[in-house]
Amino acid sequence: MKEACGVVGIVAPGRDVSYLCYDALYALQHRGQESAGMATFQNQQITVVKDNGLVSHVFADTTLRALAGSIVIGHTRYSTSGSANWTAAQPVYRSAGASGFALAHNGNLTNTDELAEGAGIKVTSMLSDSDLVAELLALEVESGSTLADALHTVLARARGAFSMVVLEANVVHAVRDPYGFRPLCLGRLGTEDAPEGWMIASESPALDVVGAAFVREVAPGEMVTLTSQGVTSVQLLEPAAGKEKLCIFEFVYFARPDTYLMGHQVHTTRRRMGELLAQQSNVEADIVMGVPDSGVPAAEGYAKASGIPFGYGLVKNRYIGRTFIAPDQNMREASVRRKLNPLRENISGQRLVVVDDSIVRGTTTKALVGMLRDAGAREVHLRISSPPFMWPCYFGIDTPTRDDLLAAHHSVEEMREYVGSDSLEFITLENLRAAIRLDGECCDACLTGNYPAPTPVALGKSGGRW
Repeated sequence: MKEACGVVGIVAPGRDVSYLCYDALYALQHRGQESAGMATFQNQQITVVKDNGLVSHVFADTTLRALAGSIVIGHTRYSTSGSANWTAAQPVYRSAGASGFALAHNGNLTNTDELAEGAGIKVTSMLSDSDLVAELLALEVESGSTLADALHTVLARARGAFSMVVLEANVVHAVRDPYGFRPLCLGRLGTEDAPEGWMIASESPALDVVGAAFVREVAPGEMVTLTSQGVTSVQLLEPAAGKEKLCIFEFVYFARPDTYLMGHQVHTTRRRMGELLAQQSNVEADIVMGVPDSGVPAAEGYAKASGIPFGYGLVKNRYIGRTFIAPDQNMREASVRRKLNPLRENISGQRLVVVDDSIVRGTTTKALVGMLRDAGAREVHLRISSPPFMWPCYFGIDTPTRDDLLAAHHSVEEMREYVGSDSLEFITLENLRAAIRLDGECCDACLTGNYPAPTPVALGKSGGRW
């Protein structure tokens, strides 16, 4: 799986906010490692700096000093539509209006062909859905609309997932789609009585790292506007019928463990997943270990509920990115051994319960089981803290087609045989929902096939599709 992006927006009068944005993007690096960028407004001019690579590679101190100003948006990216080269890095800029505007987007639109054709824009594989939104906004602004009105006009026709920040002269707008598929939150710099600035971010740790206080999550369909005078909010788009549909895999895998989503800390929910998984499917074993990083809290919960000691069996190379971000299958398989190394003295001769967050294609899991066997594990019992991943996502996760999803065409026993474990159990959907303590408020289409919003027939990054 490949998650989409992280976004940041900051308005802090009297401060050079590029340094704050750098720290915030660094805290969101897990959401995308393909490219990073910032856009600032200073002296009636928007300046954009972006490039392929990690945040620390794209921005040096000299670059941050050049990005002067008290208003900024930022982006860290993994592509779910369009090209993966430099031209698709964000923020994207358009010169429409007095100062132009810059846009950064987390999510994935599902009706880009329809939107492009309606505006007479040619669809190419080099353009992303974010570029399309920027083009449509520019057309509206050039016709005399304010950027705020243009956002309403364009996004009312958009379908799919979008949490985005948009910068114009002295203003940052932040908008979340009517379903709330991707997270977005509001923070405050300074005290409640004397605020010194305002901030938008994909996840709450991006607020923490710059000393901003979490205020609340942006509601589905809401537009929050930040200026030097403060914060205003409007319900830009009608919320979708029913409850919020935040992606359930934000809790399972994508979000940082210290993130708060819908009032719940992710680490706590992952521990509960492990506890319920142990109650649902226990086994005799000597040690419970988690696959770093997202499998570790669930392993702690499993050990607590089962009474089997928790231990460490894998060491993670902190300088290797998330395995799923490797661009092709051969590199994904090779990156498992680059990323994880077994603690042989903890593993040899032991019966292991190995807790991981998901199985998608199965190749990474198969390589992991083989590594543990080579290190001398006597038994390997896999416990997965999400149900079988059976359907592709169209709302911001770049998953394989259904043909490539192992669980879509194989029973649990067939999957166990393929990955080579002694047993394999997945948490039930009911227990996953119970762990998050939500009542059907998340999108779980990748697990159930029940999509809360319309989906395209096909969607990818090749063949001229968006």
